[in-house]
Amino acid sequence: MNKKTSNNPLPRFEDWEEEKLKDPAFGTAAKSLEPGYQVARLRILRGLTQAQLAEKVGTRQPSIARLENGTSKPSFSFLQKVAAALDANVEVKLVMDRQ
Repeated sequence: MNKKTSNNPLPRFEDWEEEKLKDPAFGTAAKSLEPGYQVARLRILRGLTQAQLAEKVGTRQPSIARLENGTSKPSFSFLQKVAAALDANVEVKLVMDRQ
C-alpha cells in the first residue's frame, strides 16, 4: 500500500505494519517481543518519541527503549503506567505450555 502524506516521505505506520505482518518471520519476532512491540506500536500511533513517552510515564528514555526492544522484564505496575500514558489498558493472558 505505502500511502504517503505530502509532508512526510515515510509510509503511515499502519501501512508499514500491514506490509511487515505479511512476513511470517516478522510476525513471530513481534510476538516474541510482547509487550515491547505493542508499546512501540501504540507510541508511534500516538505520535510520541521514546523520550516523550518516558516523560509521561515518569521514567527515562532508556527504560522505554529496553521495554520496546525486549531486553527488560517490566513489572506489571510499570506496564500499567506505560499503558496509562498511551491511553491504553494492560491485558494478561495465560496460556498452557506446549509439551
